[in-house]
Amino acid sequence: MELYQELLLTLLQQQHIQVTFPDLNISAQDFVECQCYQALNEIKTVIQDDSLDDGECFAKIEEIIQIFENIGSTGGLRHDFG
Repeated sequence: MELYQELLLTLLQQQHIQVTFPDLNISAQDFVECQCYQALNEIKTVIQDDSLDDGECFAKIEEIIQIFENIGSTGGLRHDFG
């Protein structure tokens, strides 16, 4: 599923189940842009942490994936290390 669709699904899952969405007071575009901006800010913070050595880079990637998961996206199949 594309990121845009995943984010919209997250938004709609928080709404009352009806044919219409009477409590939805934000446009789909505004919601997605807000979520993307917040995620990008979090990712930038992770990337700018120069205090980590190469062995800790895996943890940086894990943090970035967690940011995507926090907004309703997935890490994809490549994130399944179990």
